[in-house]
Amino acid sequence: RIGQHHRGRAADRAVERTGAGARAVIVAAADRHDVVPHHHELVPALEHAAEKEPPGHAERAGLDLDPIDRVDGGLTGETYDGGLAELIRVPAHQLIALDPAIGYAEAAALPVAYGTAYRMMIARGKVKAGETVVILGASGGVGTCCVQLAKQAGATVAVCASSDEKLARLADLGADHLINYATEDFVKSCQAKFGRARVFKDEGRGVEVVVNFTGGDPWTRSLKVMKRDGRLLTCGATAGYDPPEDIRFIWTFELNIIGSNGWSRQDVLDLLALVTSGNLKPVLHPE
Repeated sequence: RIGQHHRGRAADRAVERTGAGARAVIVAAADRHDVVPHHHELVPALEHAAEKEPPGHAERAGLDLDPIDRVDGGLTGETYDGGLAELIRVPAHQLIALDPAIGYAEAAALPVAYGTAYRMMIARGKVKAGETVVILGASGGVGTCCVQLAKQAGATVAVCASSDEKLARLADLGADHLINYATEDFVKSCQAKFGRARVFKDEGRGVEVVVNFTGGDPWTRSLKVMKRDGRLLTCGATAGYDPPEDIRFIWTFELNIIGSNGWSRQDVLDLLALVTSGNLKPVLHPE
């Protein structure tokens, strides 16, 4: 039970502070990112809840929450109380109606993990049919969504993960090529499968897109598998934000480094539409 130990003081405070332009909400589900400890008493960003109208009448209406406060600034769970509680106070303008067909657990994956992936792959990266996409760290929340979105766009997808078990799960999501980077060099594997870029010829060698939100050691090595005018998409640096760089690859092969930060409200709405239509199913850890 999320935040059971916070039920008294925090829940009462959430209702007491609820006024014009705000709602008290019941926490129903939260993304893994929402329970990462920070320095605030109530850390996680609430994402999905049933609305609770003060002074205590609970309405079981499904709500989605954009954790980013785009009116006053701030982020739920970082700059003000988050979802490690049964009740929290949320600005009403952050709430989004949730289709009854979407469960709370599915919806909890959307803003943080899937919203981040959607913005990087679709809004910023513009992945399209016929392209080949290599995804590093493909077995996490963002990575699994990247696989799904790339396949939905009609791309060929190569995934990199650290175990055969993870790769088998990614194959179930539609991945076309599986690379175990714990037992094989992903650069050599990609070059063997897709060829290497050439300076003065574009013979389709290399891949159009590499997704690298790990940074660290794989960062510069990722440049070696891309074709001329390829795109490297990044939204983070989980393995290190200051890796050694070799910019010769960037200018020689006219590569494009495309950053993506978080998600927009429209990205969340687009994802909800995809889930409602049945075209996207969030991957959830077994309960």
